[in-house]
Amino acid sequence: MKNTISERIADFLKNYPPFNAMESEQLEKLSIEVVIIHKETNTIVFSQNENPHDHFYVVNKGAVSLSKVGSSQILDICDEGDVFGLRPLLAQEKYKLEAKAYEETILYAIPIKEFKPLALENKRIGNFLIESFASNTGNPYSIKHRGKLYGINEDAERYSTNKILDLQPIKYSKDLITCAENASIKEIADIMTKHNVSSILVEKEQLPVGIITDKDLRKKVATGQYPITESARTIMSSPIITYPKELTLAQSQMAMMKSNISHLVLTEDGTTETPAVGILSKHDIMVAVGNNPAVLLRAIKRAATAKRLRSIRHGTMNLLQGYLEQNIPLGLVSKIISELNDASTKQVIQLALAKMEREPPVKFTWLSMGSQGRGEQLLNTDQDNAIIFEDVADEKLEETRSYFLKLGERISKSLNTIGFEYCPANMMASNPSWCQSLSEWKKITAHWIHNPGPDEILLSSIFFDYSVVFGEKLLADELSHSIFGHANRYPQFFTHLASGALQNPSPSGFFRDFLVEQDGEHKDFFDLKLRALMPIIDAARVLILSHSIKSINNTAGRYEKLAELEPNNKELYLACSYASKALLKFRTRQGLLHNDSGRYIALDKLNKEEKIKLKRTFKTIKEIQSLIEVRFQVKNLLR
Repeated sequence: MKNTISERIADFLKNYPPFNAMESEQLEKLSIEVVIIHKETNTIVFSQNENPHDHFYVVNKGAVSLSKVGSSQILDICDEGDVFGLRPLLAQEKYKLEAKAYEETILYAIPIKEFKPLALENKRIGNFLIESFASNTGNPYSIKHRGKLYGINEDAERYSTNKILDLQPIKYSKDLITCAENASIKEIADIMTKHNVSSILVEKEQLPVGIITDKDLRKKVATGQYPITESARTIMSSPIITYPKELTLAQSQMAMMKSNISHLVLTEDGTTETPAVGILSKHDIMVAVGNNPAVLLRAIKRAATAKRLRSIRHGTMNLLQGYLEQNIPLGLVSKIISELNDASTKQVIQLALAKMEREPPVKFTWLSMGSQGRGEQLLNTDQDNAIIFEDVADEKLEETRSYFLKLGERISKSLNTIGFEYCPANMMASNPSWCQSLSEWKKITAHWIHNPGPDEILLSSIFFDYSVVFGEKLLADELSHSIFGHANRYPQFFTHLASGALQNPSPSGFFRDFLVEQDGEHKDFFDLKLRALMPIIDAARVLILSHSIKSINNTAGRYEKLAELEPNNKELYLACSYASKALLKFRTRQGLLHNDSGRYIALDKLNKEEKIKLKRTFKTIKEIQSLIEVRFQVKNLLR
C-alpha cells in the first residue's frame, strides 16, 4: 500500500527549491523520512545558540519568524515553501537566530542525514544552497562560507563554473629578459639575439619603465634614426602599459587591440608600481579563433557605418547570453561587455568626426556616465554622456560649442541606431547643458556641490561615475581634481550626498513583501533599478568618495575596496559587492528574457527560487543604508 502522506509531502516539496531539482524517485524516498510538526503561535522551533537538530525545516502552512534574542526586530519571516535552519546543520555550528512560529504553523522536518548526499551530488541543489540558504550570510559565494556550508577544505575545492575557452587564464613567459635604461642599443640587440626573444623589458629599480621590441629596432635603428650607441631610453616605448597577471585569453586579445600593441607587460597588481612577472606577445595568443570578444572587437573597429555596428551589437548580446548560461562570474562578464560597449562608442565617435566639415577646433573629451561609466551597462539601456572641450576666448565660445553640439547630435543619433536609447532626461552631449568648456564645467559642478538641493545632488553624483571613452583624458582629470577639491572643502556635501542615497524607496514592505508600483504604465510591477540597484549603487558612491578614492567607479569594485579600507565592516561590504552583482545579473537575465531593459519585473512571472534570491539582497540593502545614515548623520540634516 502506498504511503499517501509521503506522497502529499512530495507533491508539496516538488514545487519549491531546492527540492524541485530532485529526481522523482529521490524526492519520494526523502519524503518518506519527513516528520510533520505542528506549532502554535509564539512557540519556539529552535533557540539561539542551541545545538542544531537532526532536521532542517520547510514551512508547509503558516509562518516562522527569525530574530536575535534580546532584540524586538524580526530579521526575517519564512512563509510557505521557505527553508530555514539548514546552514547550522551543514556547517556544524549552533543556531545564530531564534525561530518562532509567527502564527499557527505546520512544518516539514527534513532529515539532514538523507538530504546532504543529494546536495553534494546534485549541482543545481548545491548552487541554490550556496546562493540562498536561510542564514545570516550576506556573501554566500565567499570561500569561507562555502567551505563551512559543505564541510570541505577551502584549498581543495573552489567554486567553479563551466569554463569557456576564451575565459581561460592566459599562459605567459615568466623568463623575463631585462635591461637597464642606460644599456646601449647594441647591447640590447645582442641580448635579444642570444635569448631569441622579440622583446626586452627596461627596468629602473626593479620596476618596469619601458619595453623595446623587434619593431622598435627595425623602425628606429635600422632606418638610421638612432645609432646603436644610444641608450635604451631613447627608443623604448614608455610609459609602459601594464596588466595584472590573471589576464584571460579574451582580455589579452582586447588589450592588444585596444592599445594597438603587440606585447603586454604583466605585473603583480597590474600597475607599474609592482615588479613585472611576465611578458605576453601577440604570437602567444594567435591561436585564439572563433566568435569571441576579440573577434567582436576587431569587427567593431572595422565597422564603417552605424548599421554595421548595430548588427555587431547583436553578437555582443549573444555573447552575453552565452556567458550567463555558462554561469561565468559577473565581474568578468561586466569587464568584457564594457570593453565592447566602449569600443562601439569610440567607433561611433570616429565615424561622426569623419563626417564633420572640419577638424575639432580644440581638444575635447567624451564622457560616458551612469551605468556605462561604472562598467555596469550590460543591456542596451539609455544614453548618459557629456562633452568637455578646451577653454577658448569668450568671443569663440559659442562658435566652438556649436561645433561640438553638432558632433554630439551625430554621435547620440548613431548610438541610438546601434541600440542605446535616448536619455529620457536629455542628459546627453547633444544638449547644450551637457556640452561645456572645462571652465564652465568647473563652475557648474562647484555650484552643485556648494548648493546641494535634490536636483544638484542628483546631477553632481552623475559626475562621480563617468569614464573617458574618447579624447583628451587630461581634461577629465582636471575636472575631477576640481570636483574633489570643492567636495573636500565642503564636507557637508557628503551628508547631502548620503541623504540623496537614502531617497530611493525600500525594496520590501512589512515582512518582506515586495513593494510594487501603485499606478502608471508599470502598475503592480517591481522596479528593480529604483528599489534595489540604485540604493546599493548610491551607498557605494558616497562611501568610497568619503575616503577620497577617485579611480574606482564600478559598484562591486568600490565595495571590495571599502572592505580593505574598513576591516571592521568587511563582511557587510563584501555582502554588498555580492548583492550588487547578483542584482545586476538578475536584471540582465530578465532584460534578455523579455527583450527590454530588465528594470520592471512582473512578480507573477518569477518562480519561488528567483524570489528567494532577490529577497536575499534586501537585508543587505537595509544594512548599508543604516550604516550611511548613522555615519553621515543624515537625520541631523533633516532637523
